[in-house]
Amino acid sequence: MNVLIVPDKFKGTSTATEVAEAIGQIFGKSHKVIIQPLADGGEGTLEAFGGGNRSSLVSDPLSRKIEASWRLEGKSAVIEMARASGLHLVGGREGNDPLNASTFGTGELIAKAIERGAEEILIGLGGSATTDGGFGALEALIPHGRLRGIEIIAACDVSTGFLKSAEIFGPQKGASQTQVKFLQNRLERLAQIYHDERKVDVTKLSMSGAAGGLAGGLASVGAKLINGFEAVAEKVGLLELIEQADLIVTGEGEVNESSFQGKVVGGVLQIAKETNTKSLVIAGQVAKDVSVPVPTFTLKECVGEKVAFEDTSQAILRTAEKAMSNWAQSKTGR
Repeated sequence: MNVLIVPDKFKGTSTATEVAEAIGQIFGKSHKVIIQPLADGGEGTLEAFGGGNRSSLVSDPLSRKIEASWRLEGKSAVIEMARASGLHLVGGREGNDPLNASTFGTGELIAKAIERGAEEILIGLGGSATTDGGFGALEALIPHGRLRGIEIIAACDVSTGFLKSAEIFGPQKGASQTQVKFLQNRLERLAQIYHDERKVDVTKLSMSGAAGGLAGGLASVGAKLINGFEAVAEKVGLLELIEQADLIVTGEGEVNESSFQGKVVGGVLQIAKETNTKSLVIAGQVAKDVSVPVPTFTLKECVGEKVAFEDTSQAILRTAEKAMSNWAQSKTGR
């Protein structure tokens, strides 16, 4: 039997690759396994394509120089904006300067990719420290005309509009109520500038608020905004992988309502349903009042919450063993 293992990360504990390999270790004892880590356009997007094979010196959100990894294969590049402009780079919300945090470093990464010959660039948007509407990134690019003839695909992990970005995500990035209002006003001014100078109304574009409005800024210079899961799924050939599988195993740290709104678990289960392929979920936990339409096994139920967080890799192995055992029993009718 062919088992396709396609999880997202367990945020804060295990990468998608670590999760996939642990599950594969168990199912691989009895079945042929295919492992493909997935992401929704946020953190982990670069990893879904095999990780970085290039590294460049760029500016972090607070203009300090850092090395940021990215990937180039032929004329196709993959960039994860969080590698240059991520909240984790400034020590989380407590260490952030939400008014001055800039996406300039992401623009530098895009420029580096173009200099190396990239003609198509997929940018994973998520995990940002910034709410600059993409101004910093464009500042690093436009003076050099570096987007001419380049296809930019912005993989967005939220559907938030441009002007809502500060209100919804600003507090998560350390912004006070007063600062959120300032950021909202700045986004409004930027939206007007983008409309006046480039004839693009970013306020009418779904997902334009992703990564603090970076999605909208990129859209103003021709980038295509698409759902992050769909972008990753298409690029890794997920449908073709599913067509080869007898069973699909997916999962994430917590399955909640958002899991079925353009995220990995919901997306995988939808394709599984459409292709009539059996599937199951291995997750850290499932939020209350959320119903998962396929057999679901959680680390919390299998080993307890404490062990699940303190020794996640072992917890995944034990939960995968339970999942495989239950699957085998269901196949034999026991």
